[in-house]
Amino acid sequence: MKKRKLGYTDLELTTVGLGTWAMGGPWLYGWGPQDDGEAISAVLAALENGINWIDTAPIYGLGHSELLVGKALEQTTQKPLVATKCGLLWSQRNHRIPCLNAKSIRLECHTSLKKLGVDVIDLYQMHWPQPEEDIEEGWEEMAKLAEAGKVRYIGVSNYNVEQLKRIRKIAPVASLQPPYSMLHREAEDELLSYCAENNIGVVAYSPMQRGLLTGKFNQERLAALALDDHRRRNPDFHDPQFTATLQLVDELQPIAERSGRTLAQLAISWVLRRPEVTAAIVGARRPEQIAETYTASDWDLSLDDIDEIEHLLTKRKERIAAK
Repeated sequence: MKKRKLGYTDLELTTVGLGTWAMGGPWLYGWGPQDDGEAISAVLAALENGINWIDTAPIYGLGHSELLVGKALEQTTQKPLVATKCGLLWSQRNHRIPCLNAKSIRLECHTSLKKLGVDVIDLYQMHWPQPEEDIEEGWEEMAKLAEAGKVRYIGVSNYNVEQLKRIRKIAPVASLQPPYSMLHREAEDELLSYCAENNIGVVAYSPMQRGLLTGKFNQERLAALALDDHRRRNPDFHDPQFTATLQLVDELQPIAERSGRTLAQLAISWVLRRPEVTAAIVGARRPEQIAETYTASDWDLSLDDIDEIEHLLTKRKERIAAK
């Protein structure tokens, strides 16, 4: 698999990494019921197919995702790079609580190391810049954890340029993890160029837009989602966006087919077309899912393909605006 260097660091990431958000099982932003055995098998399948890094977070499944990653790592001799996050806690009622004070982040790091069963976290990321007034305090503590050898590098997720500028005064930023897909291109406005200019790696999440760009969604599939699946509340899964996206997917199908590829691979390769993007986080809940998507790492879209996709994306926007 292709690899790219993450920003200023010495980490070489395969351009497709394994995301474990959905593996955590039910919680406020969960994806419905999840089988733990299949989740662990998906982690092992990713490593067997050459993926060399895993992204997780304590909030995924309220601690369950990190536990599953730790169990999977116990079953293999491979030593993938492990990225996790900090800054989101939860109450006894499972309500999400943003917290960036230093003491809390120290405790989160200790807990993550224990759950993951590793001696050091390769990439430790602030999950959200919330509360925004505390990002400097949180970042200072993360820098101290790096100095202490608990983590190798520190990065952030869901930050804008101004927030990146604020924390870079304290310590270098190894990476940014933004949402980026055909349907959500806000990162192209200024984030990608800023990261490239300042040697910050970009690890894009949701390249398949929660499954919408895989060709496996329709009205029946949407109606069949578990009642606690967070996608039911997401605007992308409501009209006019949803119907316009289904039309887009139908139009994208011939582009994938003429290269002998799947729509999921097309969506991932489209994200990786940008040189500023180090890698894409590709979620999987079952081993067969990662078996399909990991090969996107080695597919470079042609300029003609990219131009055609751009035209189709413009058509989708026009359909939505016309509603």
